[in-house]
Amino acid sequence: MRNFAKPAIAMVDTMRAAAARDPDRAIAFGGAPGSNSHQSAMQFAPEALPLPFLGFEDALDAVEQGTAGCAMIPIENSQHGRVADIHFLLPESGLAIVAEHFMRITHALMAVGDGPFQAAYSHPQALGQSREYLRARGIVPMSHADTAGAAAFVAERQDPAIAALAPPMAADLYGLKIIEDAVEDAHDNTTRFVVLAKQPLDPAHLADTQAMTTLVFEVKNIPAALYKALGCFATNGVNMTKLESYQKGASFAATMFYADIEGALGDPRVDAALEELAFQCNSVRLLGSYAQARKRG
Repeated sequence: MRNFAKPAIAMVDTMRAAAARDPDRAIAFGGAPGSNSHQSAMQFAPEALPLPFLGFEDALDAVEQGTAGCAMIPIENSQHGRVADIHFLLPESGLAIVAEHFMRITHALMAVGDGPFQAAYSHPQALGQSREYLRARGIVPMSHADTAGAAAFVAERQDPAIAALAPPMAADLYGLKIIEDAVEDAHDNTTRFVVLAKQPLDPAHLADTQAMTTLVFEVKNIPAALYKALGCFATNGVNMTKLESYQKGASFAATMFYADIEGALGDPRVDAALEELAFQCNSVRLLGSYAQARKRG
């Protein structure tokens, strides 16, 4: 916790103390106070106690260790795609996805002075979402652990030649001046977050809702392996809304797939599709069934 920039430490300590008194109400997130994950957590559960950590892995560990009741983690952005490493972290965490939340993302350029600026610090996702804005102004993008952490860093440095890309809330928290608001390149910029907890939802609670199920599976290293795997969903009438591949290990022989499907465990079509999938694949790992926060299609 003491690795946050100095302007953030007092707030982090206060949040940590409150969460320690009532860990079941704590919702862990990666980033400094004022980050997009912080705001998403408060939108999703206004009554929760926000608990900041430097990274996503630390936030997930907090749930596993009982320091927090759940964690709010971004997994994909409408403009910049998958959040780095998240497909590795979620299966390895041992936690279950119990909810999803979509949040409109806006970034402001903020600093201690008026510029001109040589560099802007932020999370790689935010830098990618504002790539054209920065390039048009000759501002060099500089990677930081998170958006609000970058704002705290700029406040600590007091260097008039650097700026941060962060949510407007961060400027208020760290005493920075907003140079320009809404600098993201696409103004429908949206991030999908998932909420993870120790225990999965009881499928019975999802019986009358539009639900999603998230899973990862490893196909066999044989011809048409993916075709056969996807056929399990097609023949059972299960709609797949997302499919992404990634490599497991350095052999490049075992391909993993991350998928979202409509429906929940307990639905006969979903259960039949997953049973067939297990036969066609080396491994299948369910990450959770949960209610849709936004209708697909």
